[in-house]
Amino acid sequence: MIPTAPSPAFRDDPEIPTPWTAAQARRAADQPAAALPVITAADVVPIIAGHDLWDMWQIADADGRTVIVEGCSWWFFLATPRFADPDDRHDAARIRLTSHGADGWRDHGNAFPDGFTPGSREWSGSAVLDDDGVTLTMYFTASGRKGGPRTFEQRLFETRGRFADGRVGDWSMPVESIAADGELYLRADQEDAVDGRIKGFRDPGYFRDPADNAEYLLFSGSAGRVDDVHDGVVGVARRASSDDAWTLAPPLVEAIGVNSELERPHIVHRDGLYYLFWSTQAKRFADGLGAPTGLYGMVASDMSGPWRPLNGSGLVAANPPAEPYQGYCWWVTGEGDVISFVDFWGLACKPLDDATVRRAHFGGTAAPWFRLALQGDTATVVVPR
Repeated sequence: MIPTAPSPAFRDDPEIPTPWTAAQARRAADQPAAALPVITAADVVPIIAGHDLWDMWQIADADGRTVIVEGCSWWFFLATPRFADPDDRHDAARIRLTSHGADGWRDHGNAFPDGFTPGSREWSGSAVLDDDGVTLTMYFTASGRKGGPRTFEQRLFETRGRFADGRVGDWSMPVESIAADGELYLRADQEDAVDGRIKGFRDPGYFRDPADNAEYLLFSGSAGRVDDVHDGVVGVARRASSDDAWTLAPPLVEAIGVNSELERPHIVHRDGLYYLFWSTQAKRFADGLGAPTGLYGMVASDMSGPWRPLNGSGLVAANPPAEPYQGYCWWVTGEGDVISFVDFWGLACKPLDDATVRRAHFGGTAAPWFRLALQGDTATVVVPR
């Protein structure tokens, strides 16, 4: 049975989790310094011909440093063949291995064999390489059930395999890392989206705390204690060592009444501080807040918080007003480099209510890199990387 009880040794302060408030999020509507450059045609370079790629994460060591092998960093993307409507990609997503070096991107094929994972499609996660330089743990989201009808059920799984000679394989049978308890976190078991929204229990992001070597899985969740469409949380599970089972703990951050999806959460440890990042879209905020689609984050002195919004609002980097949909899913490496994918670019205010328009303007590839300068409660975009 998967353990779900909160750990009494971690985060038992009644003021936890830290709220991301409407007043803080509202400040993000007026932070022009966070706007990224407009993406141009020269930036939209396919990684794999005939395929769309989006959410990504690198192979990292347990301390969060990007692994470099043969002069390349190694990245997993979600990928599908190009569909007539790019919105259909979510129903067929597979995890795919790529590398990035001086000669650009190279494709290394699907991470898992056909039919290997327990869902009907594979959604985002994280990957950690052991000190032996070969043993790789993949944390990922299984969406739906293998062989079952299309649903928006989300479960967190992990598997261990080998990374060698530009390939991954020899995976162990996937095991469920941790399950939602229905109290701290809603169970994400919807059959259909409601008003274009789904509840969350996805995107496991690994972090090892240098203070005590305890391990954490962050995830995008929905609060279990409220009845509000804007119920997004950064969830967390903890274990004292890799020999222990994961245990659910209260969320690190909650956005009750503010935002419904705090996606792809991950932590970078820098100068003794803990920088927590996530991505969200403008349409996921409550009406009237006006915050843009972008990379958001908070900082704390330790894992227990309290967490303080970076730059006063939480906003770190945003799509520019001229192209508010051009990029998404920002991922910050341990070195402070930031990658995302090209979403709907070059729209020039065209509406996105037609599949032909979506296909013509969906990038489906890596967006230009940039770097973050982190100092205390401030995160500054440095362009280019």
